[in-house]
Amino acid sequence: MTKPSLPELLHAAVTAVGGTERPGQAAMAEAVAEAVDDHSHLLVQAGTGTGKSLGYLVPALAHGERVVVATATLALQRQLVERDLPRTVDALHPLLRRRPQFAMLKGRSNYLCLHRLHEGVPQEEEEGLFDQFEAAAPSSKLGQDLLRLRDWSDETETGDRDDLTPGVSDRAWGQVSVSSRECLGASKCAYGAECFAEMARERAKLADVVVTNHALLAIDAIEGAPVLPQHEVLIVDEAHELVSRVTGVATGELTPGQVNRAVRRAAKLVNEKAADALQTASEGFERVMELALPGRLEEVPEDLGYALMALRDAARTVISALGSTRDKSVQDEDAVRKQALASVETIHGVAERITQGSEYDVVWYERHDRFGASVRVAPLSVSGLLREKLFSERSVVLTSATLRLGGDFNGVGASLGLAPEGTAGEDIPQWKGLDVGSPFDYPRQGILYVARHLATPGREGSRTDMLDELAELVEAAGGRTLGLFSSMRAAQAAAEELRGRLDKPILLQGEETLGELIKNFAADPETCLFGTLSLWQGVDVPGASCQLVIMDRIPFPRPDDPLMSARQKAVEEAGGNGFMAVAATHAALLMAQGAGRLVRATGDKGVVAVLDPRLANARYGSYLRASLPDFWYTTDRNQARRSLAAIDAAAKADGQ
Repeated sequence: MTKPSLPELLHAAVTAVGGTERPGQAAMAEAVAEAVDDHSHLLVQAGTGTGKSLGYLVPALAHGERVVVATATLALQRQLVERDLPRTVDALHPLLRRRPQFAMLKGRSNYLCLHRLHEGVPQEEEEGLFDQFEAAAPSSKLGQDLLRLRDWSDETETGDRDDLTPGVSDRAWGQVSVSSRECLGASKCAYGAECFAEMARERAKLADVVVTNHALLAIDAIEGAPVLPQHEVLIVDEAHELVSRVTGVATGELTPGQVNRAVRRAAKLVNEKAADALQTASEGFERVMELALPGRLEEVPEDLGYALMALRDAARTVISALGSTRDKSVQDEDAVRKQALASVETIHGVAERITQGSEYDVVWYERHDRFGASVRVAPLSVSGLLREKLFSERSVVLTSATLRLGGDFNGVGASLGLAPEGTAGEDIPQWKGLDVGSPFDYPRQGILYVARHLATPGREGSRTDMLDELAELVEAAGGRTLGLFSSMRAAQAAAEELRGRLDKPILLQGEETLGELIKNFAADPETCLFGTLSLWQGVDVPGASCQLVIMDRIPFPRPDDPLMSARQKAVEEAGGNGFMAVAATHAALLMAQGAGRLVRATGDKGVVAVLDPRLANARYGSYLRASLPDFWYTTDRNQARRSLAAIDAAAKADGQ
């Protein structure tokens, strides 16, 4: 029997999910198949509505080798495992004459730990273990959550936190889960044979497609101990998020509270001398942190350096001592020891990393209203790490609706450790960039309006002209507005002002859960939703409820952001343009994501309004505009208001 062609397979899959075949999707599938066959790499921009998940799943399943798909959001993981993969596998089975298996794999702390559930949580203050069910009053929220978790443990097949609905608080989940460092290991654990995390790993080893997240992919690359099964093809969806997720995993942090917890955990398990040394070092660190002012530390201050060296040395002594001391009063000593060891090893690792002072790391102090001061360390760049760990062993496909910034893929490519497209040479990963477009007619469906007449936003102070403009636009649109703000303070100020001026419901991020806010926003066309970062990327509201997307200003990183400013400076010292490589690229990605909230379906119409004249007037404005969908462009405020009023009238005539 002849092997089915890729167009045949794609047709079968699209029919099975009830979709429409798109030229962009077919072009993407061909390019993915080619990259996989050639063992090369592909960056592919596929606009909203292209059907990109089938554009990579079909050629990957047809190839027959094991594939790992990594996504940034839980929503997309669920969509792949619950909807796209089951239907695609069913559709392709008769044509491929095999039924590919698929599985989801997450970090260990996402799964219920039966040892924790049945044996309790190692507790610092009392001897032995703490029975969380005895301690939490059944009438308290924590007590109710824990009782529900105990009942759920008898019926769940996966033990995956995301399969528990409604969910429970982080505090409750922390009582019944462990990190990979705290885990006893299947061979030592009384519950190893029925462990949910181990079962998920076993399923992944047998699967043709493993769906995971960016964080686990980063851990797999950074820590050297393989978490993911061997695979020949890696597909990174929502790839615009990858660099920040990898940076997050590679960032270390120390707080006085965290160090104190480690001291308490270790105290019962080591000799008095070792415990006292760690206690003394902890107190010294706490004194230094009381005086810490937020900001980058170009050099580690002397007092912090001494405090960290004392912590490092005391932690090393405790780690050695933990292996030999036995305390007969401690119940389930293995679990208590493992938790203590995990805490102390983290402190030792971060303290040593900061005191060693690599030129490739950035160190800074942060202050948090609730948690106090912390010292943090992050890599100046993850591009070298990604080039070495991601692109050397397998074919990699990276896809997103926003990868082509300022007209090409080289900006995003550079952040991933890739040389400019077409660069040849030994040990240089070969890659291709492809923009398969969008099924939407952006010039007909949307307008990009830049409020050129407004004053340039300053670092501080209220923007009364911007708030006036905002009120006029929302009024013209009849509500229907998603307001994307560069800071929570700006979002709150705008919400407060417009609630006083307009007779429209204004929802504000933080006043309800995000899911609830988006649901209420979609349900009532007159409603507006204002918020910050997670709204720039996470909102999918097709139809008449979202016909105006407002950005209050170009979302450059804050000038006092220690990591971004250090990265910018490093590019400049190497002879590049730090502002364009770091700040403008960061802003372009966010603006492209934000503008993408407007048109989510072929019938959608509306306006993206940027209330920052720099998008029209500054030299970098054209780079940023070239990163946005190809909307019809205007700086005429009357035109914007007339268009919004007409779109609102048309929606009302349709009963929306």
